[in-house]
Amino acid sequence: MIITKKQAKVYKIILGIFLLLAAVFTLLPIVWMLLSSVKSQTELMQFPPTILPKNITFENFVQLFTQMNFVQYLLNTLIVVFWSFFGMFLSAGAGYAFAKFNFKGRRFLFYLVLATMMIPGQVTMIPVYLLLNAIGLTNTMTGVVLPGLVGAFSIFLFRQFMSGISTEMLEAARLEGASEWTIFWRIIIPVSKPILAVQGILTFIAGWNSFLWPLIIANDQNKYTLSVGLQLLKGQYTANYGLQMAGSAFMVIPIIIVYMIFQKYFLEGFNVSGMK
Repeated sequence: MIITKKQAKVYKIILGIFLLLAAVFTLLPIVWMLLSSVKSQTELMQFPPTILPKNITFENFVQLFTQMNFVQYLLNTLIVVFWSFFGMFLSAGAGYAFAKFNFKGRRFLFYLVLATMMIPGQVTMIPVYLLLNAIGLTNTMTGVVLPGLVGAFSIFLFRQFMSGISTEMLEAARLEGASEWTIFWRIIIPVSKPILAVQGILTFIAGWNSFLWPLIIANDQNKYTLSVGLQLLKGQYTANYGLQMAGSAFMVIPIIIVYMIFQKYFLEGFNVSGMK
């Protein structure tokens, strides 16, 4: 069926309206949460509810860090995020090895890594918990961080991207006397900026939102992350909607900022890795 220019223009307008409505419905709860986080408790309980805050207050955020243990939760979350980024570079090294080195069992090991992606994380939680408990790492930050240090999906993405890097360029660097570490750090990492940006966003989101595993492995609330603390907030301050909205906003805002900074690399990295 041949579509005329006029019909194509109508389709574009309809698609644009549909996407606009979808964007509004998607953003509406987030905007409502952000506006509610700076309202007073009295204003939040008013009926009919106000859309824009009459008097902007940051009291809910102050209470979050003075009445709750959110400072400790934030510190724990930053520790998880830091080690997750360290693990991302380990995954990059593994992806580089699978992409550019020929060694015995390379194909089998790579398929083994891919096979672990087919296993849901919930299935391995009990064995991993028993293993960490046997070596005394339960209720420790090491136990919280260790299982998520390296991921099969991350290795897969790095391998796909790095397979496209010129082997001749690496050989030329070796002929000039560059060590393998120099090649990896000075050539591979800079060339891999798009996929690093993608993995950086995914790693940050995963570390910042880590909930289930810290809840399972840690008994002490001082080892909880922000997501677990937010769940405690919901249980302890059920009627304090301002406090809950402030906690939710504090969880969401950093992710939005990180995504906005690296969004131009996000689709680029996925497209490039998908073509390999």
